[in-house]
Amino acid sequence: MSFVVPDACTLPTVERPLRLNEFDDLFAAAVRQVDTIGATHARMRLTGPAGLEARVRDLTAREAKCCSFFTFTTTPEPADDGEALTLDVAVPAHYADVLESLVLRASTASAGRTL
Repeated sequence: MSFVVPDACTLPTVERPLRLNEFDDLFAAAVRQVDTIGATHARMRLTGPAGLEARVRDLTAREAKCCSFFTFTTTPEPADDGEALTLDVAVPAHYADVLESLVLRASTASAGRTL
């Protein structure tokens, strides 16, 4: 599946596959649920070992730096073991296709299907 890379992305082209792999690894390892709240808002529930929140915050901060149209909000949740959090992802309306592409990647990776 191809990810929609918007013209607004300032990440050097050579680094894009590496960043995409980071998201795929995170999605496959930690995403337990993906909900589309609307065309411009998605919510993901993640669980994992200690350090998950720091990993998510680091990755989303780097992504927001090169694709400033993304708004990522990380909310810690109670967890019996390790860490749990909710990740809200929002974009302006003209980037809805980018969000849709990200949601599809997260859903596919978290379900264990091949991307």
